[in-house]
Amino acid sequence: MKITLLGTGTSQGVPVIGCRCEVCLSGDPHDQRLRTAALVETDEVTVVIDVGPDFRQQMLRADVNSLDAVLITHEHNDHIIGMDDVRPFNFLYKKAMPVHASAEVLEMLKERFAYAFSARPYPGAPAFSMSAISKGRPFSVGSLNILPIEVMHGSLPVLGFRFGPLAYITDAKTIAGDQLALLEGVEVLILNALHHKEHYSHLNLEGALALIEQLSPREAWLTHISHSMGLHREINQQLPDHIQLAHDTQVIEI
Repeated sequence: MKITLLGTGTSQGVPVIGCRCEVCLSGDPHDQRLRTAALVETDEVTVVIDVGPDFRQQMLRADVNSLDAVLITHEHNDHIIGMDDVRPFNFLYKKAMPVHASAEVLEMLKERFAYAFSARPYPGAPAFSMSAISKGRPFSVGSLNILPIEVMHGSLPVLGFRFGPLAYITDAKTIAGDQLALLEGVEVLILNALHHKEHYSHLNLEGALALIEQLSPREAWLTHISHSMGLHREINQQLPDHIQLAHDTQVIEI
């Protein structure tokens, strides 16, 4: 199994429009971050986690030509607004794309993309097959077993996903004890860390490091990173070797 980090930035991406900070002006590709998303692949199954506004660009950049399902963490635009760009896979496979999300998020998707769920959708509209998933209840896409884990994005529930030894969590601020227990024994953890300052709905770097220490994975990679975090090269020099800022297009073999 491997995971490709399609994007590691925040809702604005990095560089931020109009910003002249050193990160946004950096020529280092590690400092250029599309909106957060990931691709999980085995020999038999390929799934994407979140389809934000950069989904089309991410699929082309990673040369993805096969996709079995979409997993959605939550309903914020930077995680779902690229749903329309799933259409090429509809055309390739001549069938609806399976989408797995909480029941609440599925209802919001039906509202945001009402044209795709019309009784008489127009020719070429995207087609989705919706499946509700719940925290702590495993499900499968083909041979890939997936465990949803609820984290709190301020007061908003968000689903992270565990794939055996790998866990992917974004937009977390807190995790309840029963859900934290579902992460015990994880070997590779991908976790959000916004920047250095305290934030009401995201882990900052200090909070992410504390959570990683508690879970003790073999390695941890930080994602959903703001331009306010600092330069990729400089921050990683300050972090332990087994905990590093992730970057776009990074491939982690499990």
